[in-house]
Amino acid sequence: MNYFSFYQIPESFLPDEKAIQAKYYAFSREYHPDFYTLEPQEKQQEILDKSTLNTNAYRTLSNFDKRMQYILEQHGLLEEGGANDLPQDFLMEVMDLNELLMDLEMEYNSTTFKIVSDQTMEIEGHIKAEIWPVLEAYETFPPEKQAEALKQIKNYYLKERYLLRIKESLNKFASSSDR
Repeated sequence: MNYFSFYQIPESFLPDEKAIQAKYYAFSREYHPDFYTLEPQEKQQEILDKSTLNTNAYRTLSNFDKRMQYILEQHGLLEEGGANDLPQDFLMEVMDLNELLMDLEMEYNSTTFKIVSDQTMEIEGHIKAEIWPVLEAYETFPPEKQAEALKQIKNYYLKERYLLRIKESLNKFASSSDR
């Protein structure tokens, strides 16, 4: 079952988080397995399944990145082997940053580290500023506009994954440079 349907809320990249939490707590009480120990095994399994669904829905919908990934997967946009074309200019920027990271691996340099860190934050800020209006308005769009918005959001999501790998590498350098 779709998590948004389960919680009876509209599909949204920026849902009402208090509503998600309220549904989670309500369903946690309603589907708590301890209240059904005297029920037949089938009913106990049904409640356990709903309790698990509730936990998974909450974990996914209450986390921005997991929620975005979930929505994109629900629309078949993150399938393995699918077209994940990103703009060449973005890929070139990332390639330049990765080359600087390779330089850091060879010989740590605080200036290079700062350049990579600053450029990564700048790119991330720019792509977030571009996508935020789309995320805010998504659930109000008609279906054909939602389909176009999903493509833009997928593009953002994939870019963020690239930047996340760079940030993880930077974190490794930051912790190893504190010798």
